[in-house]
Amino acid sequence: MYKRQKLNNGLRIITKRSSNVQSVSLGIWINIGSRYEAGEQKGISHFLEHLLFKGSKKYSCRAIKESIEGVGGSLNGFTSEEHTCYLVKIPHRYLAGALDILSDMVINPRLKPADIEKEKTVVLEEIKMYRDLPQSYCMELLDELLWPQQALGSPVIGTVETVNNISRNVLKSFQANHYTPANIVISAAGLLDYDLLVKKVSAIFSPFQSAKLNTFLKAQQRQDKPQLKIFHKDTEQTHMALGFHALKRDHPLRHAQAILHIILGANMSSRLFNEVREKRGLAYEIGTGLKRYHDTGVFLVHAGIDNRKVGDCLGLIFQELGKTKKSLVTKDEFKRAKEFYIGQLSLALEDTMEYMLWMGESVACLDKVYSLEQIIKEANKVSPEDVRAVAGGIFKNEIINLALIGPLEKSERQIYGKLNLR
Repeated sequence: MYKRQKLNNGLRIITKRSSNVQSVSLGIWINIGSRYEAGEQKGISHFLEHLLFKGSKKYSCRAIKESIEGVGGSLNGFTSEEHTCYLVKIPHRYLAGALDILSDMVINPRLKPADIEKEKTVVLEEIKMYRDLPQSYCMELLDELLWPQQALGSPVIGTVETVNNISRNVLKSFQANHYTPANIVISAAGLLDYDLLVKKVSAIFSPFQSAKLNTFLKAQQRQDKPQLKIFHKDTEQTHMALGFHALKRDHPLRHAQAILHIILGANMSSRLFNEVREKRGLAYEIGTGLKRYHDTGVFLVHAGIDNRKVGDCLGLIFQELGKTKKSLVTKDEFKRAKEFYIGQLSLALEDTMEYMLWMGESVACLDKVYSLEQIIKEANKVSPEDVRAVAGGIFKNEIINLALIGPLEKSERQIYGKLNLR
């Protein structure tokens, strides 16, 4: 189903051919992100990602964009805690050109001084934008609670101070040391010729010597009591981010955790949506989410709450979380959640971009990739007892972390008293 190859210098290639589409999605993944950064370099991975679109040895900034968009394609990039990715989706006949553009960006970025100074202004405005969005800044505050004084607790984008201090020499050294074959995965999905792709990737990257794999410090979790952080702001509603340390990316019970997430808050049939919004009207936006990392994870609940009813809403949320520890989900609810999990994944993988992202992230992070059939087989083995076991392991009073942004009238002590799973 997949075709894989590893070059002599350590670069990995993963592909999935689909003959019933006209597109191909291509991504170059680098095992570098905010987890790998020293304190004084916070945000450098994200900043470098921005700069690669400003031009390379062979292509100007304008040529990069027009060469992809001018033939109907799309171009983008992103940086996370554990990797950076440069990606395109394009009509299949233009794959060779897209590969040449992305690879030249990665290998030969210009990093012109004028571009660096200009892009600093752009990134600093991006930092301000996130600060002005309570639903985003609330997540940043939650990360600080979950991993204080650790890389995972710092924003991927960096801070005003660290971004301002990034120099061209530091950028060049960072790119040379971390954008190396052993840390690169090339992922492609769609209508493609595997042998031709491997030949072109080899021609481009084989001349480069490998280097050691990038490493980061493992997350430390020493929490033994609930934690609360309140940011007072005159907003029309109170924004909440509630988080618990959860399962790592490849944990044996990861599918049970995903089903728990669906039962509690992944869709309009979920318990929190029904109890908090539909029945009581305490919030407009309410849901759950998962963050998965190499060695840890987060189960989170996010909501926008009526300013007058924060205490009531928190009490109800903790009550619903607590129920999943005590009682097995019903057969009907469990069946619906499992079907939603499998169905959503199946629908997503009809798109070449989603397939490329799924394969690339898996190989970059785990050096392996699962087929949809494997996922379905593993998910079908999950039982209601597994879901309750995951809930029992995650939802503990001593690892509650709550961040709130809003014009809160109640005292911090009053709110802290609500941090209790019933």
